[in-house]
Amino acid sequence: MSQLPAIGHLIDGKIVTPDSRAQDVFNPATGQAEKRVLLAEKATVEQAIASAQAAYPAWRNTPPLKRARVMSKLKNLLEEHADELAALITAEHGKVLSDAMGELQRGIENVEYASYAPELLKGEHSKNAGPAIDSWSEFQALGVTAGITPFNFPAMVPLWMWPMAVACGNTFVLKPSERDPSSTLRIAELALEAGLPAGVLNVVNGDKVAVDTLLTDPRVKAISFVGSTPIAEYIYATGCAHGKRVQALGGAKNHAVVMPDADVPNAVNALMGAAYGSCGERCMAIPLVVAVGDAVADAVIAGLKTEISKMQVGPGTAPGMDMGPLVTKAHFEKVRGYVDQGVKEGATLVVDGRGLKVAGHADGYFLGPCLFDNVKPGMVIYQEEIFGPVLGVVRVKTLQEGMDLIDAHEYGNGTCIFTRDGEAARYFTDNIQVGMVGVNVPLPVPVAYHSFGGWKRSLFGDLSAYGPDAVRFYTKRKTITQRWPSAGVREGSVFAFPSSR
Repeated sequence: MSQLPAIGHLIDGKIVTPDSRAQDVFNPATGQAEKRVLLAEKATVEQAIASAQAAYPAWRNTPPLKRARVMSKLKNLLEEHADELAALITAEHGKVLSDAMGELQRGIENVEYASYAPELLKGEHSKNAGPAIDSWSEFQALGVTAGITPFNFPAMVPLWMWPMAVACGNTFVLKPSERDPSSTLRIAELALEAGLPAGVLNVVNGDKVAVDTLLTDPRVKAISFVGSTPIAEYIYATGCAHGKRVQALGGAKNHAVVMPDADVPNAVNALMGAAYGSCGERCMAIPLVVAVGDAVADAVIAGLKTEISKMQVGPGTAPGMDMGPLVTKAHFEKVRGYVDQGVKEGATLVVDGRGLKVAGHADGYFLGPCLFDNVKPGMVIYQEEIFGPVLGVVRVKTLQEGMDLIDAHEYGNGTCIFTRDGEAARYFTDNIQVGMVGVNVPLPVPVAYHSFGGWKRSLFGDLSAYGPDAVRFYTKRKTITQRWPSAGVREGSVFAFPSSR
């Protein structure tokens, strides 16, 4: 029997450990298991749903201002515990501490946005829409809602979902990634400390058993998901088939166009962080550079080679590190296999990170930064989402040729262009078939008061994550039309369709 600390579930305000199934949680820098996470059986998930359903009536009727005050207190607690939370993220995900802090800060901004609920939930009112008739709309909560979140942002992505859901009056069941669940669970405990009533937020760790229970249980009214496209498609189809509102954010293959007039040194610096930050494990990472002209391609590659040679790769807790390990051994082997495949397909491997050794961490999941030249559409490393520190350069002759490549790709999550030409930037942003676009900004991740979402097979559903779309996703509009006739006034029957005339 394992003696590793067990990570349980948070149900009805208490940590519970009822399940026999479990799996190890590894420190990616050492390759050693440090905890065990319990995997919820169907009955455990149903218990969490029942807790959320029981808490819903009182929470729905709690004034939005009181719900907002809980979010304000949570924001303060997250800031107070930032070092603790970043350490938990790094210990289980592997990203460097500064990146973990950045992730947490973007999550906190979403909590802050949720604290504006009284303003965001205000409806519309029209007096005398007809003779002595008033009409108004309200945004009402859905009921029990749920979220399924990925390993790459264990703090930020859950904070995209449940704070706005509960601020809108819903209750929530969260199923985080079983690879790095500790920070997610700790944040939920801080929410209780902030005043969130028991049962309003429940956390169940698990695998497909938990996911399928959430997708099929009729008490769950809406599901939000972030992950790979095949799973997003499954989540969307299954949830919709069971009558749920679903938003499912999938994969990405983001292109960065570098124009002949671009400031190449600045572009190179930006691309370094976009490609290799968080070991490339971001859905908004830049894995492809589209260089317009051979001179641009040569300059970009030369600059990247120089900057890559300066990178410090090691455990995320060590000072001065630029990049940590990949999240699991299986993912390390998968990403390394993509590099092997790129060589086999004829792309030029300019920088080979496969031989990286980190002193004292021989069992860690470290892969050095890799750089390919002469990547072409149709290659596996061009088409598929690698989710690792692998950057490929594609050479084109014109901006339009580059845009045609981007538009033809199945994913449409993010893209960017590096240029000094306002006309080119305007044409690119206006015509490219991608949901989030940057101009001299490599990671155009919207701030909390906008919404995050791609196009094509990067998003299934009509509404994007967080921001204004989150209010729409987690509420349903009700319109009320009301009339109080004057005393003693009697009117005859009217058979025409009602009109305001």
